[in-house]
Amino acid sequence: MEVLSAASEFFPLSKTGGLGDVVGALPKVLAPLGISTTTLIPAYPGVVEKLAGVHKIAEMELLGESADLLAGSFEGVSILALDCASLFARSGGPYLNEQGADYPDNWKRFGALSLAAAYVAAGKGGAWKPDLVHLHDWQTGLAAAYLAAFGVDVPIVMTIHNLAFQGQFSANILYDLELPASYFDTRYLEYHGDISYMKSGIVFSNAITTVSPTYAREILTDDMGMGMQGVLSERRERLQGIVNGIDTDVWDPSKDSLIPVRYDRRSLRRRDINKAEILKRFGLIEDDGPIMSVVSRLTWQKGIDILTAVVPGIVDRGAKLVVFGQGDPLFINPLIDLASKYPGRVAVFAGFSETHAHLLHAGSDIVVQPSRFEPCGLTQLYALRYGAIPIVSRTGGLAETIIDANEAAMAAGVATGFQFNPGSAEDLYHAVDRALRAYERPDFWRRLQSQAMKADFSWKRSARQYAKIYSRVLKSGRS
Repeated sequence: MEVLSAASEFFPLSKTGGLGDVVGALPKVLAPLGISTTTLIPAYPGVVEKLAGVHKIAEMELLGESADLLAGSFEGVSILALDCASLFARSGGPYLNEQGADYPDNWKRFGALSLAAAYVAAGKGGAWKPDLVHLHDWQTGLAAAYLAAFGVDVPIVMTIHNLAFQGQFSANILYDLELPASYFDTRYLEYHGDISYMKSGIVFSNAITTVSPTYAREILTDDMGMGMQGVLSERRERLQGIVNGIDTDVWDPSKDSLIPVRYDRRSLRRRDINKAEILKRFGLIEDDGPIMSVVSRLTWQKGIDILTAVVPGIVDRGAKLVVFGQGDPLFINPLIDLASKYPGRVAVFAGFSETHAHLLHAGSDIVVQPSRFEPCGLTQLYALRYGAIPIVSRTGGLAETIIDANEAAMAAGVATGFQFNPGSAEDLYHAVDRALRAYERPDFWRRLQSQAMKADFSWKRSARQYAKIYSRVLKSGRS
């Protein structure tokens, strides 16, 4: 089976979060199942230079912009890079400028990416034509509408990684998108008077997946549907949740070249050297207290304001906290103030570094994820793999992947972390207190770490589920 995967990120060529990790990992785990994936991504700065065997296969006119479609490979994965300097050669990130604001032409940038995906799927990007198209999030959702407008009968799978981001733009752009005027309709792209790229992917696809079964149920509700619950409810028979896996080659503490000292479940004491490196690198006090870390986007969704409320309690209990990630200054600045108030106890790194991320998982005792909602989450899976005990809110994929360390779960040998009710600082602090009390019992803590590291969240099971969906939509054809 030949699959075209279209996405705005592909780790390690480009990444802002879990989307890039998933898109980068899937081709490798699907290959043993007889599925060959070619991934279309934007040629952001530095992407083409990392590809092998690069050559131009097509020239395209995309919404008034000239672009080259380049073919190459990265670590054995076939890549199509959309080289359009006017849209993607930016000094900021994939979606935001250096000031942290959305690029005003994001509608065109990802409209063009979607149109390029549709051209490739229609056989206009060279001789190759896929059997199936897999679209990821709003940035490629419009490809489904283009394929419908072209009358191209290729099955489409749409994966919603985070429904909170919907690609909603003014209806005035419909003409510039070169789509039929009839598509501005509540049955298709119209969304509260605007156009939604995410809605395009939902209504024009054969199958819709999300990144956990719990999230698939949550997005059908008024509380979690982000205004899209009605559209999704109409297509619930096509909706399925599949828990994300992790790349166990990239995230393996026994082989990780990005951490000072490697270890496994039988040599956990070696983590202490990584822990000491965290203290040094982030300027924390050297004592025997536990290190807690947050590796996350620093936003409202991630519950960073809830975390901020419990920081004084964390410090009072003798723990140290490292907060690491990019996000909204509204949530970052209060944390920076707390770092000034508690020097050596609280550290904030507002940026991104893959090396820092690996170190924090390899040396932290506890990783905190206080998300208000979380489609799946990968941080807690990395934490399990590295023996850092997660504290997570009971929502989405967090609720599915972490088993609370209550007495029954510990007796059964299956507990892996601590859960709390989302949105509550009081409940978060209670979970922190439970975790710190557990940390004070070395034998209990080592057993919990060992159970966490035994948890299997490789892509094998999830890959088989994707393969079944692919086969099903191929057999049923496009409707």
